[in-house]
Amino acid sequence: MAGLKSLAKDTAIYGVSSIVGRFLNYLLVPVYAAAMSAASGGYGVVTEVYAWTALLMVILTYGMETTFFRFVNKETERPERVYSTVLYMVGGTSLLFAALCMAFLHPLASMMGYPDHPWYVGMMALVVAMDAFQCMPFAYLRYRKRPIHFAALKLFFIILNILLNVVYYVLMDGDDVFYAFFFNLICTSVVMLLLVPQLKFGGGFDKLLARRMLVYSYPILILGVAGILNQVADKIIFRHIYPDKAEAKTQLAIYGACSKIAMIMAMLTQAFRYAYEPFVFGKSKDKDSKEIYAKAMKYFIIFTLLAFLTVVFYLDILKYILAPDYWEGLRVVPIVMAAEIFMGVYFNLSFWYKLTDETKWGAYFSFAGCAILVLINVLFVPIYSYMACAWAGFAGYAAAMLLSYFVGQKKYPICYDLKGICRYVALALVLYVVSAYLPFKHIVLLLGVRTLLLVLFVAYVVRTDFPLREIPIINRYIKK
Repeated sequence: MAGLKSLAKDTAIYGVSSIVGRFLNYLLVPVYAAAMSAASGGYGVVTEVYAWTALLMVILTYGMETTFFRFVNKETERPERVYSTVLYMVGGTSLLFAALCMAFLHPLASMMGYPDHPWYVGMMALVVAMDAFQCMPFAYLRYRKRPIHFAALKLFFIILNILLNVVYYVLMDGDDVFYAFFFNLICTSVVMLLLVPQLKFGGGFDKLLARRMLVYSYPILILGVAGILNQVADKIIFRHIYPDKAEAKTQLAIYGACSKIAMIMAMLTQAFRYAYEPFVFGKSKDKDSKEIYAKAMKYFIIFTLLAFLTVVFYLDILKYILAPDYWEGLRVVPIVMAAEIFMGVYFNLSFWYKLTDETKWGAYFSFAGCAILVLINVLFVPIYSYMACAWAGFAGYAAAMLLSYFVGQKKYPICYDLKGICRYVALALVLYVVSAYLPFKHIVLLLGVRTLLLVLFVAYVVRTDFPLREIPIINRYIKK
């Protein structure tokens, strides 16, 4: 139980940086939506370019975050040698990538469909190269149990980026997409300077260690590429498969903006991941490790379901983050959030093949999910537009999750509380359906009833898994 408390504490700290940071980043959504109308497609450009950035980030880190945690926790390895070797590897490939992109900038921009705006591509290439390298010192901070330092740097980047965007798009009434990328480049460069003290190359470069790390990491790279394609493939291919090319940017802008509301689930998953990855590898030798993993899975599902209900119940308020011409896309929010839950569960399940060094399985599962996602997009986007994108993500993550569970139970069985989890899922679904068909037109009455439904879910959680008497402060008053 002490391990779970430590995990909860670190998740809370990482969660503050992730959730608060993403929430602050939400401020950019209404800023961009107000400055760039849906019809202009400006936010569609931002959505597509950042989708490419996410994919390239996975390629340029090539599984080295997970590999670092795996090797740095091995008793036979010297932590300083592992860290410096990773820095040399990721730093070298990131520098090579940036140089090649600058050398072939105009052909790349033309190939991506932005021949008149090559620096959209150029700036984001520099950003993704620095971001990939920064992943290693950030992983080092996590390894050294310095979540506050980690969170401070992440929040600094976000706040600075928001301030620059607000000054230009709000105070100066600008509308040029160029500056959305330019400000990102400035902020990433500043964080790069602040991370210099964490760049410890003194351990040298170990060729044999690098080879062993690459053998371990290449399936994770394949897994990561397939996984990130599940998140961004629809945004990358949308303009190329939607029949009306002029309307494609508008549709993509609406989908991209509305999906942002659903990203609270990605925040929770990311916060959990930051704490859970070093926690799992550190606990792998403990006798009760499987029991702890099972409990962590259940708690993760409980809180993501709570987040799901909170967002969908108060969507009538959250929609004001966006301009009214984006509201037609709000129907994707519950679907995208459900897909994010599947992704989070899949991430939790994925540790069986990481702990057994059979990372090839992750590649198989992710590619199966990705194939389903791409197929659904290609077949149905021309007919149903971005709604097909939302359902494709749902189906792709569900497939990867189920495959990982069934194979994992044979290779590395863990006794999950399936009955308890299913009860929570069933209750959440019932409450969601009830909330969707409430007959009330008055917004205050509608939100009031939905709040009662949310309280009902919380009450069930407290009664079933989090009794008040086990909370020290409340228990003190109960005893009195």
